[in-house]
Amino acid sequence: MEVALNMEKFRVMGSRLRPIKKNPLKVIDLQGILISVAVRTEFEAKDKEISRLNTLLEKAFKWFPMLREMLRMEKLCAAIGFTKEMIESLLTKKEAIRCNGRIYSEEHRRKFDIKNDIFKVEQSPTDSSKLVLTINKQPIGDWFKEQFGKLGHGFRKAPDEPRKGGGFRL
Repeated sequence: MEVALNMEKFRVMGSRLRPIKKNPLKVIDLQGILISVAVRTEFEAKDKEISRLNTLLEKAFKWFPMLREMLRMEKLCAAIGFTKEMIESLLTKKEAIRCNGRIYSEEHRRKFDIKNDIFKVEQSPTDSSKLVLTINKQPIGDWFKEQFGKLGHGFRKAPDEPRKGGGFRL
């Protein structure tokens, strides 16, 4: 008797599934809905995690005011072309480092040669809450401008030199 009731349940369930078997688009629609729900749920979870981490980062910036400056210095050192070890020496160990080679200026979009120059991260003389990267005790921005100016003198003509006639001749 019990077996007959279970068989009847299976037959009823089978009849409900037949329309889905006949129309595979309904199965695909159902799968698409399930996938979109799963993706949406995953995005919501990631958004919550990002929000939590942003809140934590803001707290860290509030508790450790120099953290933002340290991260800015790390980004600047990486852009110049320093290795992770060099950046660690400058920021964590607070050591001066002596370098040879070439460093990159984002402002001037070019590399400059350095030879036996000393780099150090120091507190800004004008604002104690700021850090500045120095090269031979000169702020790196000023050093880049100076080096770029030296390059420019080789390309410009002296203002005393008379200009030769310009224009086209036919």
